Amino acid sequence: MTFFSRVFAAMTATGLVAVATVAHSEDKKWTTVTIATEGAFKPYNFTKPDGTLDGYEIELSKYLCDHMKVECKVVVQNFDGMIPALNAGKFDAIISGMSATAKREEVIAFSDSYGSTGQAFATSKSGDLAGLPEKGEVFSLASDEAGAIAEIEKIKPMLQGKTIGVQTASTGAAFVNKYLKDVVQVREYKTTEEHDLDLKAGRVDLVMASMAYLTTASQKPGNEDMATTGPRFQGGFLGRGSSVGLRKDDAELKAVFNDAIAAAKADGTIKSLSEKWFGFDVTPK
Repeated sequence: MTFFSRVFAAMTATGLVAVATVAHSEDKKWTTVTIATEGAFKPYNFTKPDGTLDGYEIELSKYLCDHMKVECKVVVQNFDGMIPALNAGKFDAIISGMSATAKREEVIAFSDSYGSTGQAFATSKSGDLAGLPEKGEVFSLASDEAGAIAEIEKIKPMLQGKTIGVQTASTGAAFVNKYLKDVVQVREYKTTEEHDLDLKAGRVDLVMASMAYLTTASQKPGNEDMATTGPRFQGGFLGRGSSVGLRKDDAELKAVFNDAIAAAKADGTIKSLSEKWFGFDVTPK
């Protein structure tokens, strides 16, 4: 065999090994999946007094894993550290009320959405922001951005000098920092429960979070004076709704999650679970 023949043979063999390695990576069949959730975002996910997890996403995760025919383990992780920990390989998926936004998609991938409720405000029933206009009316930053921004400008004078509580790294925080930071003081918290406590104590005038979360939070014992107020916003940079966060190179896992989510939509599981936990249907349209 000539020198060039040997080089060609070696290159061919190396190429075949590389192709086989890539194919193996692409064709990975998942049998076990570790899912991260916050465990402090009721009704999406929360930790019960006995230490076990419950909520909309916990029940939905069981359905998805059964459909995918994989064994799943759910672990608790602080929300603001989830994306770095996912990419570091500490777990395989995020199911924690995380909306699929363009900014987040720069570093991770997302499944199809399994729930969309938008971002809303809550305040004290006895406070001067309880009468913000267009309560519960939904404004889309996707289909009518100009109309949504006009509504934001409309309420800005009423928020002048107020303090708003948001969860760090949340879409609510992104909204407030983008549109309201010039008129309000923004205070960030590790969990939504922490900003609820400061709202109750009068240390913040308003909070912004998922409509589904606020609806449930206002019904908790001790939160009788808490109520949603003003308009609700969704779409656009706020994302397409809560979705499974995944590493970009786990295409096979994304595909099986999408298949399971489609099944949960088709058979009414998402509808029934969301009505159970939120009181209304959050099935993405």
